[in-house]
Amino acid sequence: MRPRGGTIVATATFATRRPPAASAAAAYNGRMSPVELTAALKLHAQALGFGLAGVAPAVDARGAARLNEWLDRGYAGQMHYLSERREAYAHPRHVLEGVRSVVMLGLHYRTADPKRVAAGQGRVARYAWGAADYHDLIRERLHDLADYLRQLVPDAATRGVVDTAPLLEREFAQLAGLGWIGKNTLLLNRDAGSYFFLAALLTDVELAYDAPQESDHCGSCTACLDACPTNAFPQAGVLDASRCVSYLTIELRDHVPAALRAGIGDWVFGCDVCQEVCPWNRFAPVSAIAELQPLESMNPVELAELFSLNEADFRRRFRKTPLWRPHREGLLRNAAIVLGNRGEASGLSALAMGLNDGASLVRAAAAWALGRIATLHPEIGVAAILNERAEVESDTAVLAEIVAALATLDEAADSRRMNVPAAPS
Repeated sequence: MRPRGGTIVATATFATRRPPAASAAAAYNGRMSPVELTAALKLHAQALGFGLAGVAPAVDARGAARLNEWLDRGYAGQMHYLSERREAYAHPRHVLEGVRSVVMLGLHYRTADPKRVAAGQGRVARYAWGAADYHDLIRERLHDLADYLRQLVPDAATRGVVDTAPLLEREFAQLAGLGWIGKNTLLLNRDAGSYFFLAALLTDVELAYDAPQESDHCGSCTACLDACPTNAFPQAGVLDASRCVSYLTIELRDHVPAALRAGIGDWVFGCDVCQEVCPWNRFAPVSAIAELQPLESMNPVELAELFSLNEADFRRRFRKTPLWRPHREGLLRNAAIVLGNRGEASGLSALAMGLNDGASLVRAAAAWALGRIATLHPEIGVAAILNERAEVESDTAVLAEIVAALATLDEAADSRRMNVPAAPS
């Protein structure tokens, strides 16, 4: 799901490029040694903007057994594509036949610091602040690196990977010496922290392999585990993605479970909490890539504006950005939850629009949020808005949220009459 040094977000892989020649290994015999070839590749990767580069052998993935256990525990939530191809994670050959080397790469994405979130605004994870989807940026660079390798080894077969191919990127990044897997399950680097995207270039060419990262530098620190707003870490090094704010706001296509909505806080897309508190990110480099620099409208986002976007408007604004991933109904669902969590009366008009939206996912979240706001601002006539919608609503999930919100209002009114404060639902 998350892209930062490895994540939950599903995205793109790049097609195998295999010329109709035989063994690639013989192509550079007598020309460049594996050491020289690897050094040239790393230098070119650096020129393309990759801040980290290491090479691992294509071997059995030791973490495949842990992945199976993780899937069996239900920690993947609705990301069924992971379970459907679990066997493929056992070895990189399932991504590229005949693979011998895995070039692991890191692209820094830290830019500015997050701005203060004012009334009516929501936070977006750092990696999504720019004008482009990072997959497009990395795909272009991986194609360039693959082309460069074939200049040196004309018969080389290659495949570039970002996030979705059945490859345990963090494990191979650790095997390539790029860092260690931290307690928050992200890859950590002593010089770069975790604010970087991971990518891989697989090839059937034998390269010079880096020493794996054997040491773990998290020590006794548990800052990431302690700070998680939804308690998504059942233990150090294990993420229950079904509870993670990034999963809930990006991957989940359903209603957010009621017990987890408050934990979303003001995150309308993704979450950086476990990275923000990590001491190693004090040293994270700043990216100079223009497409990753934050847009004024993304750091943070004005929530009310989102409810005025129809499908065409949404496509024009977000089609080439990471915020396209949850689609319009998912992002508006998130915006409604954030407005409910913020509890500001100024969110009423946007939520009233949401309550009459064409997507039931949005209407249900808006009903819940209106109930939250009304308990904090009893002077607002929310009950009339909810009852009016209930008269025409046919979706059972939305009706259930409306009924629950009205019940919360009645309970709050009874508590006020008895002079006993009532906690929001």
